[in-house]
Amino acid sequence: MKDRKSTRTRKQVAEITRPIGDSLARPIIPAREVVLRPAGYPLEVNASLGTPALRIRDEKLFTAYCVDQWQGIKVKCHDYLFDQLLLPDFAFEVVEVTPPEAHIVSDTTVRLIQAKEFKPSRGRKILFDDVIGHDSAKIKCLIIKKYMEDPRIFAEWAPRKVLFYGSPGTGKTMMAKALAWETQVEFYYVKATALIGQHVGAGADKVHKLFEDATSKRPCIVFIDEIDSIGLDRSFQSVRGDVTEVVNSLISQLDLIEEKDRIVVIAATNTREMLDTALRSRFEEEIEFPNPTYEERLKILEKYAATLPLPLTADLKAIAKWTEGFSGRDLRERVLKGALHYALSHDLPEIDDSAFTKITTTDSPKDRRYYI
Repeated sequence: MKDRKSTRTRKQVAEITRPIGDSLARPIIPAREVVLRPAGYPLEVNASLGTPALRIRDEKLFTAYCVDQWQGIKVKCHDYLFDQLLLPDFAFEVVEVTPPEAHIVSDTTVRLIQAKEFKPSRGRKILFDDVIGHDSAKIKCLIIKKYMEDPRIFAEWAPRKVLFYGSPGTGKTMMAKALAWETQVEFYYVKATALIGQHVGAGADKVHKLFEDATSKRPCIVFIDEIDSIGLDRSFQSVRGDVTEVVNSLISQLDLIEEKDRIVVIAATNTREMLDTALRSRFEEEIEFPNPTYEERLKILEKYAATLPLPLTADLKAIAKWTEGFSGRDLRERVLKGALHYALSHDLPEIDDSAFTKITTTDSPKDRRYYI
């Protein structure tokens, strides 16, 4: 348990810094900067109290406010400073001091960091019918939809923490958004790297803030994309960096979700086998998103071709055959868009077979290339 750093009164500060006899008091190390984060009250006797949302209107004024009550106190990382003025007994945790252990003096700059507010957005309307293929994933999502509509009946049987895995561009994000639109609930899209903080404790704060915001907007879906960027197994520590506090906080929040909450967490990854074992075990279902089959590739090509600004006369069946191993995103961004750019750059009235070329033959689909 961290030691509490008590706030001293002006009189106590004077006792520290006044001369002793004919000699001066022992020298102090002045802090150039102290970074704080709101830690909240030590006790919560009323559930409605919570942690107040703090907003700094004037950085210089905030520094003066802090120095006025804490000047002369020696601080280091993880110490607590307690407000005695506007928010009596409200705690601020020291997350950074420059130099590492120093006294707050009149020239010290004090900054406050807070977790960014997460705002829900479903974006452009997408329904299950807009997602080509992935029938098994749709079935699972329909079960989740039933739960969101009536948690009393389906809470015990529907997955509420789900891991989508598969190659990039196979429709994981699209399916999650379609679920949000189908159920008409709030949708939180978060890149996992956005949960990493610059200071000790900041990452855990971001995770806590995400789920706090989600709880206030429930029923909702929280979609954490590229979770492998923070949730790699500990054996890959040199690759993943020090994100332990973020992973531990995420695990804790997943454990706190209850059946009645109507909060569904979906995480997406390209490499599930590399995920932290403890984190991966929290997901009740793992749903694969494979690359599309020939029939699915043809449907995807036809769907996007219908929206092109130029008419397309090329043989889509032939294109669907030689794009084996391509994801839905590849078909749109690399194949169709590349052909469109070729037609435009050569002033062609339509996108015909000349806008496409055959891909090179290699052993691995991911290494295949085509050239316009």
